[in-house]
Amino acid sequence: MNEQTLETTLGTVHALLLAEGMDEAAMVVRSFPARAEQTGYDNWNGGTQLWDVYIELPPEDYARMGPQRSRIEEQVSERLKRVLETETQDWYAVKIIPALVKNKDWRDATRGVARQVRINVLDGLRLEKVKWFGTLDEVEFLSRLFDLQKMPSNDPRYNDAARDIWQHCINNDDWDLDWVYSDERFDLLGGPSERFLRFLCEIVHPVVRPDRDEAMKLVSHFNDQLRGEGWEIYEEERIAGRPRFAYRPLTNHGVRSVSRARTVADALDAGWMAKEIERLENAVDRDPALAIGTAKDLVESCCKTILAKLNIECAKSDDLGDLTFKLTTELKLVAKGVSDEARGAENIRRILRNLTQLTHHLAELRSLYGSGHGRDGKHKGLQPRHARLAVASAVAFIDFVSETYRERAGTTTAEPGADA
Repeated sequence: MNEQTLETTLGTVHALLLAEGMDEAAMVVRSFPARAEQTGYDNWNGGTQLWDVYIELPPEDYARMGPQRSRIEEQVSERLKRVLETETQDWYAVKIIPALVKNKDWRDATRGVARQVRINVLDGLRLEKVKWFGTLDEVEFLSRLFDLQKMPSNDPRYNDAARDIWQHCINNDDWDLDWVYSDERFDLLGGPSERFLRFLCEIVHPVVRPDRDEAMKLVSHFNDQLRGEGWEIYEEERIAGRPRFAYRPLTNHGVRSVSRARTVADALDAGWMAKEIERLENAVDRDPALAIGTAKDLVESCCKTILAKLNIECAKSDDLGDLTFKLTTELKLVAKGVSDEARGAENIRRILRNLTQLTHHLAELRSLYGSGHGRDGKHKGLQPRHARLAVASAVAFIDFVSETYRERAGTTTAEPGADA
């Protein structure tokens, strides 16, 4: 049987299954590729060819079907025989099989996202009452990820998921906001990690959620849970000035730090920090000297950005130490501002002293090992692990001071040191 004949035959089989109310079997025939293969020959009655029709399902769908596979195989095989019995004396049987994994790197694949982590992420959306479909409706949103017209309906009145969802979410509006989280057709909790991660990226797509601040807040929530599993949502590109996100496995701490630096830059609306961040991302492992020098530049850019927002003037001669002193003083992140009555006062003072010393040591490290200075022939540079330490320290600083700035920007002046 050639491919065209098989396709025509299965179209008739699909129509019969629908007419007889076997919707699940009809969905399998319509949704997944099939191929016919001659597997034997019987000399009885003038000669009969034996054919198997293989319907290939992705491994996760095959496994989820479980013991229902045998029932569906019988239903499809019986209708196939009805269609072909007037055309041929050959025998046909339908077999549902798992499709072969074509990913050559499957042995090296990063572990998936655990079910409990997925639950935590979705529970966070529930607690914040987030409309996962954003400015779209549910059918528009899900159609960007799934072929809803090839997915079954849970309402017997309709033939596919698109009509089913439209009826209950738009026409009647009688489903809960979070219905999709537990719908087995999408299987966000038990399906492939990539499906779950694509769903999260779509939630913060600029077409779905054009408010950049709202999207960034959600990305931060997602990453708080995902990083422990070795994944992160990151900005891949910009559409009309708004970030479009993708997912990727985390390979080292340097990548995580750079991702956090980009989040800080977005929160401060400091596009001019983007170049430093891009250099960091490319240099942590390949050019440690450049990464160390860029880490210092990133801290300097952050200080200047926040001081400008606070209307604090910076002289051209101000070095990183001057900028750090002005910023930490203005944000009341100085040891002398901590009251003796504060719990753990001395520990807080030590941390704040170390905060200001961090940038001093970073500047010195850059002078000794970073880019921007000539070296003699005996100079030995640092290793990527040292660059990652410098980058992580720089990001820890900008993360803390920027978050302190944002928390205090809209509030009245607090008692010095009270909320350091």
